[in-house]
Amino acid sequence: MSNFNAETSFLQERIRQAKLAFNVLLGATVTSGAIAFTGVYFLISGHVSEGTITSTGGLISNVAFATLAKDANDRLDKAMQDAEEHENGKDASHS
Repeated sequence: MSNFNAETSFLQERIRQAKLAFNVLLGATVTSGAIAFTGVYFLISGHVSEGTITSTGGLISNVAFATLAKDANDRLDKAMQDAEEHENGKDASHS
């Protein structure tokens, strides 16, 4: 017989998603940094329009991924808080 606990499964999934979001953010940050350095290179070498577009693209992508990661972490925090409140409610009703 299986001991399936929906709450534990839910929290494990939220934790998995938060880790994935962190890893995506890390990769996006590295990529964005490379794009920004390319943009700076273009600016320094006199290709102003290419440099501006490249740097702007790198900054926008980094902000977008940072927002996604923050949202995922906020959902995880909320899920953990809800689970904690639910557990505390259970403990109080069993006493």
